[in-house]
Amino acid sequence: MLDELRVDGGVVIPGAELSWTAVRSSGPGGQNVNKVASKVELRFDLANSAALRPDTKARLRALAGKRVDAAGQLHVVSQRTRDQARNLDDAREKLAALIAAAMVVPRTRRPTKPTRGSQRRRIDEKRRDSGKKQLRQRVSSDD
Repeated sequence: MLDELRVDGGVVIPGAELSWTAVRSSGPGGQNVNKVASKVELRFDLANSAALRPDTKARLRALAGKRVDAAGQLHVVSQRTRDQARNLDDAREKLAALIAAAMVVPRTRRPTKPTRGSQRRRIDEKRRDSGKKQLRQRVSSDD
């Protein structure tokens, strides 16, 4: 059982919603790489989490992409160090950063109209470009 995970913004993920396993790492380890399981796979039960609001869950699912499986489990992997405990801490930090990023509500876009001056400049530029292209045309001989 893991300790609860505190995320910026006052959100606390209960330890019951987190689980992890250690597997053999492909990263650094020297002679121990084939003997010691230092890679950590942290799983967060996103689908059944009561700690996050539904809109935050939806943004987190979109941010995580392929790291969310069909059962709604979010997988975070760390094999940065040779130590299992440090990899677990790193995976927890990665998950906290993902959740913090998902908690940011994007600003809604307000459609704006172009100003009269910008419309005038656009039309003038189109007129200039049209004039340039007309000068490139062949001169017809009407003699």
